[in-house]
Amino acid sequence: MSRSLALAFLANLIFVVAVRADVPSGPAVGTEVPALTVFGVTGDVQNEDVDFTAHREGKPTIYCFVPADKWTRPAARLLKTLDGRISEVGEDAAIVVVWLTEDAEESKEYLPVAQQSLQLEHTSLAVCTSDPLGPIEWAVNLDAEVTAIVTVDGEIKKTFGFVSANDTVADDVIEAFE
Repeated sequence: MSRSLALAFLANLIFVVAVRADVPSGPAVGTEVPALTVFGVTGDVQNEDVDFTAHREGKPTIYCFVPADKWTRPAARLLKTLDGRISEVGEDAAIVVVWLTEDAEESKEYLPVAQQSLQLEHTSLAVCTSDPLGPIEWAVNLDAEVTAIVTVDGEIKKTFGFVSANDTVADDVIEAFE
């Protein structure tokens, strides 16, 4: 294989990887944060249904949606890193992670175990019990391992659909508050 052909192949491969890095996921930027009624498992609200949008009252929030079948250690590191950095945004900033699953009862049992392992301090873990695909208004793309939606003052500021979530993308999410 000639060197130029090898370089062209490598450049194409890098382009394909870059294109697959993110997918559109989440509501349109600039729109009002939709209602989000889910079952709170750990964090601010525990063992009850809550509309986190109303509960957060427009405070700076990262809403993350995680399809249970795509849960990975790198995704867990992303959530842990975001949890450790969310206080940079402000003392009232927080994260709400919503588990998308076919088996809500199993997830209600699993999430406290995940919390015990991750030791999240500014993050609430919840389960979407109404639809395993997530609330339709939130437009979650299930090709994403993690969908992160940055909100401020009741408005969608930025959305991220990470096909391969890991802690290296935490800066992008935190910087979206600026």
